[in-house]
Amino acid sequence: MGVQSLTSLLKNHPNIYEYVPFSGSKLVVDGCNLLYLLYFSSGLDQNHGGEYAAFEVQIEKFIKALRDCGIEPHVVLDGCSDYTDKKLQTLKLKALSRIKKAHQAAEGNSQEGILPQLVKLVFKQTLARLEVPVARCYWEADQEIAALAREWRCPVLSDDSDFYIFDLPAGLLPLSDFKWNAVKQSGSQSYIPCKSYNTSSFCNFFSIKHQLLPAFAALAGNDYVNLQKMKSRINWAQFAPEGEGVGSTGRLEGLLCWLKAFEQPQEALEAALGLMGDLSSETKEEVRQGLHLGMKEYQLPPSSLERFFIHGEAPPLPAVEQVADLVPDWIRLPLTQARLTDDILDVLLLRRMTLSYPVDHADMPSAHLTSRPLRQVMYGLLLGDGPEVEERDRDGLELRFIPVRPAITDATQQLTLSSLDQAEPSQRLLVLLGALGVTEDTLRCLPSQLRLPVAATCYWLQRAQPPPDQEVVNALLLGLSTGDALRHIAALQIQRTRQKLDAVVNHAINQWQSCLKVSVQLNQLLGLPLPEPHIARLYEGTLVHQLILMMRSGGKLRPFVKTDRSGVKQYQTMQAVVHQFHTREAPAPSETQEGAAAPQRNPLDVLTATLQLFLPDEDEDWEASSSVRVEEDLDLNHLV
Repeated sequence: MGVQSLTSLLKNHPNIYEYVPFSGSKLVVDGCNLLYLLYFSSGLDQNHGGEYAAFEVQIEKFIKALRDCGIEPHVVLDGCSDYTDKKLQTLKLKALSRIKKAHQAAEGNSQEGILPQLVKLVFKQTLARLEVPVARCYWEADQEIAALAREWRCPVLSDDSDFYIFDLPAGLLPLSDFKWNAVKQSGSQSYIPCKSYNTSSFCNFFSIKHQLLPAFAALAGNDYVNLQKMKSRINWAQFAPEGEGVGSTGRLEGLLCWLKAFEQPQEALEAALGLMGDLSSETKEEVRQGLHLGMKEYQLPPSSLERFFIHGEAPPLPAVEQVADLVPDWIRLPLTQARLTDDILDVLLLRRMTLSYPVDHADMPSAHLTSRPLRQVMYGLLLGDGPEVEERDRDGLELRFIPVRPAITDATQQLTLSSLDQAEPSQRLLVLLGALGVTEDTLRCLPSQLRLPVAATCYWLQRAQPPPDQEVVNALLLGLSTGDALRHIAALQIQRTRQKLDAVVNHAINQWQSCLKVSVQLNQLLGLPLPEPHIARLYEGTLVHQLILMMRSGGKLRPFVKTDRSGVKQYQTMQAVVHQFHTREAPAPSETQEGAAAPQRNPLDVLTATLQLFLPDEDEDWEASSSVRVEEDLDLNHLV
């Protein structure tokens, strides 16, 4: 998770870096770092549930730039929380910060750096489609990334400041200075202009021994060291050169100057404890252990991913009792291939599920309450009728640890995790559809790619609180039926960042995305009894919110589909399916909705009115017969 203020220190000393034209090489990519940079640096909207199609385009452009320059990316993703809980307190503080930022974004429509819920799914699916080699680690990825880069003697691409400490033969390429969108040409070779960093240059610049870098990182403060105890007793800035002992970077300057006097890490650590003055033996031992643990993170084991990337063999799990006895062998390969969510290891090893915190007003309940029964089925498959799982979720602006029991259903009671991958496909499908509350016959009329998202939508409609407005349902189905969000955004001339956020609408969509996400995860665990949907073609936040506004105001949506008659037919079919589950009365309009409340309408009236909003003008015969075909083809009369 990085050395505090180290990136800022290096910005003050740019001569440590070397400018290089990068091409024709393997490259180990910090996948989580790349995901954040591509989404947040692209100006994509964060507050309306995600712009997944546009994000997919950014990923495609990035990979194309690398391949145009002969660069072979190997993307490595983080796994679950460390089973030793070394960073537990740090993770809690970060979760609280995200909860507050998500509320601030919802209240002020500000950009607070909150990832939409399905971004990671889009990232993994797009890399898989582009045939980019991807590996998920069992734990945090930093050591594995560094170890693999050392084996291959190629650079790491990341902005994580921990990589300024690891001993990397080919160095680090800081991601924020990697100009992938400004590819240059030298003769017949294309290259990416970038900065390159290596530890030798850093140590030479600050005149410290190379073996002291891990001690520097630990003393500077990371997730293993109680910085407050050290800050209150050691003023590192007092050792800084004159004029440079200011702020957090002055603290690091002083620490580096102080370290010049030492040859070995242990010597420096004991001297640092001496600077802390009188400490109880218990406190001194606590700090000493924290420092040693912090240093240990920079000791690189042999790479466990090299054989996976070359031969497709999943690495072994750590040979410790807490791990080896709890994870079936068949799970290792799909986990490493990122075909299963890393949350599975959290549940199996820690009995824990850490949920995301989407942009949502603090007055709203957690969006994940709606999808909890789905997660309980997943817990039952993983743990049987075992211990409760601690869900870490938002309650207002607080972080709550909520005990949740696994659920055993009629369909799951005969299944065991150790042989789940060998269960009959029909049995696994029965488990999935039973959890979602739909039948195979219900979905039979839908294209295969839409069966899981429509099933998740039906599940959401049965459980969403408050029940969603009909316009929200229609807008979501329109988005599902068209699959070309970027063209429709252009057609409707949508302004991405200026839409006012309706808190009730946004909460409903957050619930829907949570249900879809857990449905995808459960489907993955069951070995894909339904085809996995192409997430980037299902939802585009600013588009769906704009459609809702236009429906409420009676606006014309004809530019939305223009000549897309197949999309209209698909929309009609999905409407027929979901209206079987949308049986609650329509809720009152939200307080943030402008204008007078529209009278409540029955489902058939809403369906026909919506169709008339977006049918093409130029084919009047087709338009005139459409409402008749809605009733004849879909037999909606019984729903009125």
